Amino acid sequence: MRPEVQTFVADGPLPDWDSSEEEVDRRYDQLCAIVRPVTGEEAKALVSCFGPDDCYGVAWTLLHLIETGPNPVLATDPGPDANEWHQRLYLRAMNGGLIPSA
Repeated sequence: MRPEVQTFVADGPLPDWDSSEEEVDRRYDQLCAIVRPVTGEEAKALVSCFGPDDCYGVAWTLLHLIETGPNPVLATDPGPDANEWHQRLYLRAMNGGLIPSA
């Protein structure tokens, strides 16, 4: 796994809307430092980095980065109690024909 991905993953989930502008900017800059496409291993690690909300749009950047890797990252339904971003990744893969409809 590349150092940029390791650093991003090591910092944990994205912050929520209550975080400082500096923290959100720092995480966004970390994310932008990751050159696309990501590997399958990197994509799976990045899935753990979604936070409780969209982090001022940074979660969308993370989702799009994950989707540059081998798809689908989530091949099974994460379930109704899963993070909304995990559900979104799964549904996008299913709607894109990468996973058979249930």
